Amino acid sequence: MEIPSKFKDIVEKIESMSVMDLSELVKLLEEKFGVSAQAVAMMAPVAGGAAAGGAEEKSSFNIELKEAGAQKIQVIKVLREALGLGLKEAKDFTDKTPVVVKEGVDKKAADELKAKLEAAGAVVNLK
Repeated sequence: MEIPSKFKDIVEKIESMSVMDLSELVKLLEEKFGVSAQAVAMMAPVAGGAAAGGAEEKSSFNIELKEAGAQKIQVIKVLREALGLGLKEAKDFTDKTPVVVKEGVDKKAADELKAKLEAAGAVVNLK
């Protein structure tokens, strides 16, 4: 994807942010401008799904950590490695269960992360 030069510095700053900082930024922008990021994300698939009669297979998944399980440290390690998080951010995910740890992931990547988290003892849902 080519990024227009007028947005290049903004995109670079966003790319360097942690997941927790991004979440905080989204909430701030939603409040500031009175919009919802979910509403926009939900509208796009509806248009495509209506044309296909709703029979197409889902191609984008959200990975929800339902429970960290008994081996919480192992789950934190998997989250840090898979998402590039710091120790505190990964621990926060395990403390706030159920929580979506990654959104808009393709089927293969979602299955891989789910398998790693389950192997570490977590309970995971794909939505």
